[in-house]
Amino acid sequence: MADDEPSIECRPNGPLKVQGLPLTRKSPVVSEHGEPLSWQTSEEITDKDRYFLCRCGLSSDKPYCDGTHKKQGWEAEDSDPGPYDDRATTLGGFGLTVRDDRSICVHAGFCGNRETNVWDQVSHTGDTSVRVAVIAEIEHCPSGALTWRPDGTDEDLEPDYRPGVGIVDDGPLWVTGGVPVALPDGTVLEPRNRVTLCRCGASASKPLCDGQHKEIGFSDS
Repeated sequence: MADDEPSIECRPNGPLKVQGLPLTRKSPVVSEHGEPLSWQTSEEITDKDRYFLCRCGLSSDKPYCDGTHKKQGWEAEDSDPGPYDDRATTLGGFGLTVRDDRSICVHAGFCGNRETNVWDQVSHTGDTSVRVAVIAEIEHCPSGALTWRPDGTDEDLEPDYRPGVGIVDDGPLWVTGGVPVALPDGTVLEPRNRVTLCRCGASASKPLCDGQHKEIGFSDS
């Protein structure tokens, strides 16, 4: 990858080196019942050309790295999970095909509400209003665990996201726009329009987030 191109590099047992990407804070807009409805950019953090982000979860200067990973002997054990197509399960649908990869779910909560969820709705997508609702829920999924494609096509339709890194409150790093993410051994993960990277240090699928921040009660305050 050229030095002037947007990129993310996982340092061995260390932080993420981010090149050429704006850093913002992303927060969910919720209903009166606490259900996520949409995303908002709540803070423009930096437009520096290069910075290093904590992913051990121990830095006292979050979201930036302060070197604590070295003092604590933190180990990342990064690996490439392979293509989304190989991991995803087809849920079906009418007028569209919905797919899902539970291994990268970050529990953002956009895939359902108090009354229903994507998995229950898929079989009712013959109803246009249900189909529209399912598409909206899928497109708010930050990790890209859920995807959809119209009938008769073999390519997922994705939201129009610009390259960037979003800090999700008490959650992962939300990378958008197909930014390449390189592992310490030089392997580049499959570029995707939406991907979430672990920053609590506990994911078993590093560098990807697997939702463990919820289990351990990670806080970035």
